[in-house]
Amino acid sequence: MGDPSRPTCRLIRPDDTYDGKQGLTYLAGIASETVGSQAICMHLLTIPAGGRAKAHMHESHETAIYVLEGEAVALYGDRLEHHAVTKAGDLFYIPAGVPHLPINMSDKPVSAVIARTDPNEQESVVLLPELEGYAEEAIARI
Repeated sequence: MGDPSRPTCRLIRPDDTYDGKQGLTYLAGIASETVGSQAICMHLLTIPAGGRAKAHMHESHETAIYVLEGEAVALYGDRLEHHAVTKAGDLFYIPAGVPHLPINMSDKPVSAVIARTDPNEQESVVLLPELEGYAEEAIARI
């Protein structure tokens, strides 16, 4: 018999969703809540055509993104003054504490794998409503 308190491998078939503080819907994946992870979470995200998140950051946690399909724009920086266009096959890194906001400006969905060093996916999310005006200005320039 195995020790029930000992960590073990877990298989997740992402069929449940949850709404994140950022304003997007995620497919539930690897997290403290689902598998008891201690230092990482990984979820699937689809941003619908024309969809976008709210300006936010993740305090003390890094984020890595792998774009599966589609094209999105990531605004980032203290005033969302920078942007990167991410396409299928691209990897995008966001350091801890960096304000950012993903946008799908196309007419097709964008799907990505999101991994973060926060095992509690939503715990480190800090909404930054004071940056929304900067976001609108940045979107108009793209």
